[in-house]
Amino acid sequence: MAAMHVTSSTAQSKPISAEAKIRFAKEVAKFPANQKQSAVMACLAIVQQELGYVSVESEQVVAEYLGMAPMAVHEVTTFYNMYNQHPCGKFKLNVCTNLPCQLRDGSKALQHLEGKLGIKMGETTADGLFTLQQSECLGACADSPVMLVNDRTMCSFMTNDKLDQLVDSLRGSASQSAKEQL
Repeated sequence: MAAMHVTSSTAQSKPISAEAKIRFAKEVAKFPANQKQSAVMACLAIVQQELGYVSVESEQVVAEYLGMAPMAVHEVTTFYNMYNQHPCGKFKLNVCTNLPCQLRDGSKALQHLEGKLGIKMGETTADGLFTLQQSECLGACADSPVMLVNDRTMCSFMTNDKLDQLVDSLRGSASQSAKEQL
């Protein structure tokens, strides 16, 4: 199975919808008028919900909307793991590679997933189901090794068996939802 790695320079970005800009306005309204840039993270989250990732073009739209330098928005996008800078698979797997997880087999967990999925960190499986990424501290050092699925579900004490079960379960849920769409 060949892996794919799409960068923002090769990805085609869709325009941000009028509905998204209405949501931007709701987020900006939460702050004093002279501090509307404080809504940058919320606006980036809206972009990602709509497009699936934050492209350079969408960063420019957010920057213009908030009256920020495009580089300032890009710095936010690149600082946080929760913003995808290119299209990702249906399931984004972020494996913690910070020292506490490393000391408790975090590297082995990442290597195991690379082998099971047939991709390297930063790549997406050819079927578009899985993107594998490293992550800095996820704040659950006592539960290491840990990982985050789709920026929402924390998985702790990830042995090879638990990793296999997780991947198989996610594949099964994707297969089931595909059957339901038929």
